Parts: sequence; structure tokens; C-alpha cells
Amino acid sequence: MPELPEVEVTRRGVAPHIEGRTVRDVVLRRSGLRWPFPAGLAQALAGRKVASTGRRGKYLLLRFDNGTLIIHLGMSGHLRVLPPDIPPQKHDHFDLVVDGDAAPQVLRMTDPRRFGAVLWHASADGDLEQHLLLRGLGVEPLEAGFNGELLHRMTRTRGAAIKQVLMAGDIVVGVGNIYCSESLFRAGINPKTPARRIGLARYRKLAQAIRDVLAEAIVQGGSTLRDFISVNGQSGYFQQSYFVYDRTGIPCRVCGTPVRQIKQGQRSTFYCVQCQK
Repeated sequence: MPELPEVEVTRRGVAPHIEGRTVRDVVLRRSGLRWPFPAGLAQALAGRKVASTGRRGKYLLLRFDNGTLIIHLGMSGHLRVLPPDIPPQKHDHFDLVVDGDAAPQVLRMTDPRRFGAVLWHASADGDLEQHLLLRGLGVEPLEAGFNGELLHRMTRTRGAAIKQVLMAGDIVVGVGNIYCSESLFRAGINPKTPARRIGLARYRKLAQAIRDVLAEAIVQGGSTLRDFISVNGQSGYFQQSYFVYDRTGIPCRVCGTPVRQIKQGQRSTFYCVQCQK
């Protein structure tokens, strides 16, 4: 599943092509994806300019003067910017057609498994942060409000394993399975450790590790696992830098101990028993 770096890479890729552009048309090739497409979406967007792009956790935000288009890539979705004469394929479900410098451009969403979403939050519906999908999200890990003090303060009563607490998304958003495993390795923290047993100094180290891992992944175009590709069709290559994720039985890059794999909350966790205590 695309995580925060992949969504941010997507946002940065589409932004130059659609920001400030006027919507010419909206093409929906089915009734919906994970949820139905909003009724009247084409009418709400036709003739409106894309004011800006943003991201909240794993949600891509396209802001207009009358509301915000919320896009989630699901498990297998990706966006591409294409010329209008490229015919849609089987899994191309949504097109946003905008003015271009010489000819229209198409922002096309492809989603083979159809777990993604395209939703609309009208300005009249109130603060975007109160949208059902956004209102329970924690702080952004790459913004100033995220630090070790926050993690320490918010976990004093959390008895669950630190990896599951981080992935819950109510304290910090966007730290999915890949980058959670990698961040915990860099911080030297065993993913099974109860969150409330971790001290402030270790949380400061973990917060910095999360920042570093996510920033590096964005620079490297994210990770390419199964279906994810960036807007220009290229693959990310952060997976070449993994210390533990998907390296079961392979010697740790630091100490040589074979990397272990366990299940936590139905998700695979990878860690080094020697480096992570």
C-alpha cells in the first residue's frame, strides 16, 4: 500500500501540472471505488481552478475555491498526468481534465483493486479537518509539531506494542508498515516494546528517525512494492536502502544477525534482535 512518502511524491509530481489550471471535465468510468463517487462531481468542478495541492497523512488534497477533492490511492492506485489522446485502460477509473499550456492534460487515476477513493468536501460542509476520514488523524511527522516529547506524552497509558501504536495514526500520521519498521530499527527499539515503557530520550531518537526515514524515502521517490509508480511512470528506489523491511533471514547490515519476521496486528514486522532492544 502506498504510504506517506509515495503520496507526497505523487503530490509533488502532479502539482506543477494542475495547480492554477481550470477543470474542463471530470470523467468517471464506474460508480465508485471503495466508496461511490460523489454525486454531481463534474458540475462542482467544471470551470473551477485548482488553487493548490496538499496532503493529510495518506490522503492527497486538491483544493478549489468551493471545496476540496480528497484522493486516496488505496492498495494499488496511482496517478499519472497524460495527454488527452491516451485511451483509458481497464483499470483507469477517474480522469480530471484540466487546461494545459498548449492542450488539455488529464490527471488519471488507475486502481486495479479498487480500494482507493475520490471524495468531495464542499466548503459549505465546514472545516476540512472535521471530515470523517481526517478528523481522527494525528500530527504530520514532517511538521514542527512532531517530536519526541509528543510521542512520550501521548503514550504514557498505551500498553500496546510501539509499532502498533505508531501505525494507529491517532498520534502521528503516515508512518505505515515499511517506514515504521525502518524507523524503529534506526532508533534501536524493539517493535514489541510496550509504548508506555519507552523513555523520553528514546522517543526523541525515534521521532528523529521517523523524520529522517520519511524524508529520505521522499527524495528517493518512495518504495516500489507491487503496483506503485510515480506520476511520470518511474519506480521509487528507497527499497534499496532497507535495513530490515522484507529482509527476513538476511544478515543485518549493522551486526550480521539474521533479520526476523513476526506478525503484529495482521501485518508483518521485520527487526534485528541484536540491534533493537
